[in-house]
Amino acid sequence: MSTATGADRAVDTLIIGAGQAGLTTAHLLTRAGRDCLVVDAAHRVGDNWRHQYDSLTLFTPNRVNGLPGQPFPGRPWDFPGKDEVGDYLELYAAQLALPVRLGTRVGHLGSDGSGFRAQTSTGVVHCRNVVIATGPSGRTPAVPACADDLDPAILQLHSSEYRRPGQLRDGPALVVGAAHSGCDIALELAASRPTTLVGRDPGQVPVSWDSPAFKVVLSALVVAQRHVLTRRTPMGRRQRGHVLAHGGPMLRVKRADLADAGVVRSHARVVGTVDGQPQLDDGKVVEVANVIWATGYRHDYSWLDLPVLDESGWPREFRGVARDVDGVFFCGLSYQYAFSSMLLHGVGRDAEYLTRRILARDPSAAPADTLSLLPRAE
Repeated sequence: MSTATGADRAVDTLIIGAGQAGLTTAHLLTRAGRDCLVVDAAHRVGDNWRHQYDSLTLFTPNRVNGLPGQPFPGRPWDFPGKDEVGDYLELYAAQLALPVRLGTRVGHLGSDGSGFRAQTSTGVVHCRNVVIATGPSGRTPAVPACADDLDPAILQLHSSEYRRPGQLRDGPALVVGAAHSGCDIALELAASRPTTLVGRDPGQVPVSWDSPAFKVVLSALVVAQRHVLTRRTPMGRRQRGHVLAHGGPMLRVKRADLADAGVVRSHARVVGTVDGQPQLDDGKVVEVANVIWATGYRHDYSWLDLPVLDESGWPREFRGVARDVDGVFFCGLSYQYAFSSMLLHGVGRDAEYLTRRILARDPSAAPADTLSLLPRAE
């Protein structure tokens, strides 16, 4: 993996982002004999995972977390932590000899007439195809404007900056956002301080992680995430809008766990401040010393100079294929095809589909039997 600068380079496919989506796409393309390059601003593969909060653990077991070409290590029913996932991605890139250029940020991507031109921090890359794999919901923290009005004495952290309770100041904490990370963090903080969790209830999977029925239920859930909750089914289309707006249902941490830990739960939203303290839309003012914004992320496509986004800034695509510009693809988007698209066990299918579409743009550039080497995406 290279971090060196250099002159202009031409590749068939440029992949932006060295997470699980970008790396999987690179593996399938190189296996098909197609030239590609993966670029990422990080200085180590897997750092996007390593920089999450210390206690983060996946909701899927090792047995289903492997990407095409490399099983996930460890006992089948163990659940890996964030560092284990980062290390796995680093090993995946190394063992499969994927063409990754680290320390490389894309500042501009536009058309060059015959294809695309990417201006990066390590040189210019020209390509016929580009795969944008910058995360399910982006990497730019989404924090409400009222955060600027909080008392400067209140410590504010986005969940991307939170690592452990020891970072916080003495005193009560408010966690804003009740999806997976918000529930995890609120439960963890409640052991050392009064903690309030606010935000819409996203629902929950009722079976406890300690239940004898857990393995059966989780296996069924994995199947549903791949084959039932898709953009082709009415149920999947309904849930997609909910997931994009509010996140997935609670899994490991349940409502009862939060209540037993003493977390004060409110479904209200933070809408402003009173005397520098956060105010909820029910009128209540929460006096705290710390606020954790578990309010998700947004895509920052300010570098993307191509007409591929809708009015909200979300890609106009189906299954990751841009609707308006031939040769532009997205991989790893939240609910790209199914609920599983944003999970390790679902990204392979999406990458396989996109690889087929990329190869089909110039079938003469690959060996005649290339398509038969790829699993057929559903």
